[in-house]
Amino acid sequence: MKPASLKSAPGADLADQLAGFIAKFEPEVGRLVEACRAEVRKLLPTTFELVYDNYNFLAIGYSTTERASDCIVSIAAAANGVGLSFYYGATLPDPEGLLLGGGKQNRFIRLPSTEPFRSPGVLALIQAAIAQADPPPLEKGGGTTIIKSISVKQKPRRKA
Repeated sequence: MKPASLKSAPGADLADQLAGFIAKFEPEVGRLVEACRAEVRKLLPTTFELVYDNYNFLAIGYSTTERASDCIVSIAAAANGVGLSFYYGATLPDPEGLLLGGGKQNRFIRLPSTEPFRSPGVLALIQAAIAQADPPPLEKGGGTTIIKSISVKQKPRRKA
């Protein structure tokens, strides 16, 4: 998957950096992260892909601007698996009770595979998140990937 344009640290190749972040995980988790990226990109092709290699997670957010606060959904990967996070999930209609978490804002679903991206309930949640995005996603263009932060200290990305 090649985004339309890339932003990265000077002298660094973004694709190599991102591949390095994903390579820290067990191979099956890494493959799932890549497959989930492809699925989200199909649904949100014009959004900014914001990458945070943080202490707890590798988080890849899909935002209507370069700001994390405009994020629609994120892929969050840790040693124990991958999830799809809804930045404003607490405000989404969830008649099937798919969303997990009890915070004031964020909700998530676990992604044991890419199969949830074919579930009508999950697709409805994603469409509801897109509908409430302010500003809305661009109609064309976009697709930029940006590495926003890299934490020096990180939890292990592989199970002990």
